[in-house]
Amino acid sequence: MSKPAPREIILNLFSLSADGLVSGGRIGSELGISRTAVWKHVRSLREAGYQIEAVPARGYRLTSAPDSLLPEAVQSGLNCHVVGSRLRCFDETDSTNLQACRLGDEGEGEGLVVIAEQQTAGKGRMGRRWESPAGVNLYASILLRPPILPFEAPRLTFLSAVAVCRAIALTTDLKPTVKWPNDVLIDGAKVAGLLNEMSAETDRVNYIVLGIGVNLNMTAEQFPADLRYPATSLALAAGRPVARLAFTRALLREIDRLYQIFLDSGSAPILAEWTGLCAMTGQPVQVDAGNNIISGTMAGLAEDGALLVRTAAGKIETVYAGDVRPVRSEE
Repeated sequence: MSKPAPREIILNLFSLSADGLVSGGRIGSELGISRTAVWKHVRSLREAGYQIEAVPARGYRLTSAPDSLLPEAVQSGLNCHVVGSRLRCFDETDSTNLQACRLGDEGEGEGLVVIAEQQTAGKGRMGRRWESPAGVNLYASILLRPPILPFEAPRLTFLSAVAVCRAIALTTDLKPTVKWPNDVLIDGAKVAGLLNEMSAETDRVNYIVLGIGVNLNMTAEQFPADLRYPATSLALAAGRPVARLAFTRALLREIDRLYQIFLDSGSAPILAEWTGLCAMTGQPVQVDAGNNIISGTMAGLAEDGALLVRTAAGKIETVYAGDVRPVRSEE
């Protein structure tokens, strides 16, 4: 793991202080720098939006922090095994997935997280555009290099979905559900989408990128009028803004925990948790599988994450790709 940046170390010292005060001497000792250099780092944090009060003869006190997704703020005290070992944060980029894939091709190590305040070419499943307004949501991609075969890679989508649901539950009072294969919903409206991409050879995975977009603080006016599926944001659903930094840190911790479970125990525990979050299990559904429409009752997931649909004739259809929607009784 790379050495923490000075600003990350300083923010971590503030978070560990019982009274919120950290002396200049303590900071200088931790960083191995002079008092003058300490002051320069404090000034840099102030310029980034942190409110830091100088207390005579006692040191510095952090009084407020911006809700910006800066590397040092995200990483400070994150304490993950793999995820978040390195961060690349952009004010604007074409796509965090594209950036993560480029870095993966260049040999970047496992655990890299790419975050952007805004995407100009954000993409969802099947090449659909993902609306990515600036400064209100979370657009992130995580680079992993799991020792698995390529056919196992799609199971990591369920890891991302469970992690998003856990983070929502930790930071709000909302109760998220999941929709196969890669959506997270609040009261039936889409609040997050997931897009995994992979570089692989016949017998091994080079890397997998977990792409995650979560609508945190979007307003109703920021959603496009031509949505294929109802959408919302956590702020709209909760009736209050969501702290983006707190959500991001919670999400990265949950991805890290679930990834350790995946490596130690496989996908079964994660698929079981995902199934418990799916409100459509046992309900009438219709699946647009591209070349045909499958109607029936959602029977759950296969071991590989494929959707199982029981038709009216009692046959179990296995679906590997498609759009699923609930069917109301009047339909």
